[in-house]
Amino acid sequence: MTMPSDLDISRSTTLKPLEEIAGELGIGAHLLEPYGRHVAKIPLEALSELPAEPRAKYVVVTAITPTPLGEGKTTTTVGLGQALRHLGQRSAIAIRQPSMGPTFGIKGGAAGGGYSQVVPMESLNLHLTGDMHAVTAAHNLLAAVVDNHLHKGNKLGIDPHRVTWRRVLDVNDRDLRNVITGLGTRADGQPRQSGFDITAASEVMAVLALSTSLHDMRARLGRIVVGYTRSGSPVTAEELGVAGAMTVIMREAIKPNLMQTTENTPVLVHAGPFGNIAHGNSSIVADQIATRAADIVVTEAGFGADMGAERFFNIKCRNSGLAPDAAVLVATVRALKAHSGRYKVVAGKPLPERLLAENPEDVLAGAANLRKQIENIRLHGVSPVVAINAFPTDHPSEHEAIREFAEAEGARVAVSNHFGEGGKGALDLAEAVLEAAKEPRLFRPLYPDEMDLRTKIETVATQVYGAAGVSFQPAAARALADYEACGFGRLPVCIAKTHLSLSSDPALVGAPTGWTLPVREVRASAGAGFVYPICGDMRTMPGLGSSPAAEHIDIDAHGQVVGLS
Repeated sequence: MTMPSDLDISRSTTLKPLEEIAGELGIGAHLLEPYGRHVAKIPLEALSELPAEPRAKYVVVTAITPTPLGEGKTTTTVGLGQALRHLGQRSAIAIRQPSMGPTFGIKGGAAGGGYSQVVPMESLNLHLTGDMHAVTAAHNLLAAVVDNHLHKGNKLGIDPHRVTWRRVLDVNDRDLRNVITGLGTRADGQPRQSGFDITAASEVMAVLALSTSLHDMRARLGRIVVGYTRSGSPVTAEELGVAGAMTVIMREAIKPNLMQTTENTPVLVHAGPFGNIAHGNSSIVADQIATRAADIVVTEAGFGADMGAERFFNIKCRNSGLAPDAAVLVATVRALKAHSGRYKVVAGKPLPERLLAENPEDVLAGAANLRKQIENIRLHGVSPVVAINAFPTDHPSEHEAIREFAEAEGARVAVSNHFGEGGKGALDLAEAVLEAAKEPRLFRPLYPDEMDLRTKIETVATQVYGAAGVSFQPAAARALADYEACGFGRLPVCIAKTHLSLSSDPALVGAPTGWTLPVREVRASAGAGFVYPICGDMRTMPGLGSSPAAEHIDIDAHGQVVGLS
């Protein structure tokens, strides 16, 4: 029998009134601000009406190093949250908001899939409540004020060649990566080279995700560094006098969005920071609300455990004060086979036929990546649970190979069929997670605040990525010294590297050793509160493929969206 499309499943779901969904969490209807019938914002005043201290078990979902096709972390997050509800737990789910760039590009939407998705999927993937647009507007207001300041006399002495604040847009558009602004007459501004990033890569988005209150967001926006004077002093949004106006634009965006799953489990959708140059996790305020309202909260960290989970542990938890009780490590047969180095997986193209054939040996040939990611979770004192995200093309012998390998590494393991069966298909996973969450909480960050930036980078590179060492280009070494002098030395680090390998080279699969992490540049996100070294060529404005999803999305004769995936 052919399984219905995600969009058909979403539309066939019987949705409950959001007042009922919120009521399950002890959130009164007076605390909901409806955006249509199926989405509502939760004002931060809810925190004063909920218990003062977090009471929920706190679980993060991460993964082995993914293939370009992704391995189903969001679907697993949703399926696990639904399964926990089947076991009598009052569960809540917290995820990021999708960017419309990938939605109309290669990836498609990010609502989960099958019978484990957030609904309505059209609402989630398209605009939602306008948070993305608020981030775009606040970011670009600051960019406009910077250029206006240069045009109107430049009282702060900003070096036009050291302006670091670009513009953003929530689309994939490679032609905007590098632009010249201010062309035309003298009244049209001062010409200089700049460019656009995607909105998810904006530091304003990272600020939104890491803020703990409206006033904390106001302070963080003020600390954003837009460039440097000729003498090397940083210039902030506060000095330009625009942080207050940015906060006003973001005033509604800081409120988390409430939705539900195909099984009516509560979902808080909030913020969508980029997973490469930012920390790739949903918001702290959503988790603050959820952990005070539910028995167990399941949240998702972007990319593999070396990326999103490392940043969840060392950036998000450091800011929130919340400590995880367990971590789910999503693994798939196809991804482990890809890590054997015997197959090439390309985004937008069918999987190689040989990769779909039964072959446990290929699975084990790529299992070094699974071993390292289990180790990366344990480095932070968190108990790992390996979730084998099952696909119809898998074979029982391949699942058994993963189970035996992971159990030998000391991890709990469960096969999960949440995509096709919803929460019932993830019951074994939910039981394993509850067992792991009962263990004594031993969470610890990887490094202390007082460690210098260079050593923090080396610690992540060698202990999490498995690098033999780190090489710093002269420009990167100078930037690190400058940031220490500017008082940024206590900030955590967010290393920007490829998500397709534990290393900085996307072609190196498995768990490579003996390589050196090349740091060519270091930038500061002083408002968000981290320093990010850049290792390799990071694209902060994606491009469109030869057949983008936008070509297949339309409305039908009844005005319904079609082609969204």
